[in-house]
Amino acid sequence: MKLACQMCHTNPDPGETEGIPPAATCIECHSAIKTDSPAVRKLTAYFNNNRPIPWRRVYEIPDYVNFSQRSHLKAGNTCEDCHGKVAESGRLSRETDISMGGCLTCHKTKNAGAGCTFCHDQR
Repeated sequence: MKLACQMCHTNPDPGETEGIPPAATCIECHSAIKTDSPAVRKLTAYFNNNRPIPWRRVYEIPDYVNFSQRSHLKAGNTCEDCHGKVAESGRLSRETDISMGGCLTCHKTKNAGAGCTFCHDQR
């Protein structure tokens, strides 16, 4: 199934982060997929009981870093650049190095700004 990331992950204003989908969003497609997998049964239970899915974070940007999903997408980056081929994976895992070194390497490769205040507030 070829899904656009934005079908499940919204980017509400101001667009700094992508939204994590609620069970109601997931069930829209997964209720049509006729499978009896444990994961779909769990998803259905969260939806039927009106409970949020207890997602586990795969990526987390520290609070002291100014990071905008929207600005990265506007600059021509894709979701796959950082998250890998999610649609083809059975389980999500961290695909890229989101340390300062990893980000600087990417910025240098793509000729993006690499000054300290590009990503960090000047205090």
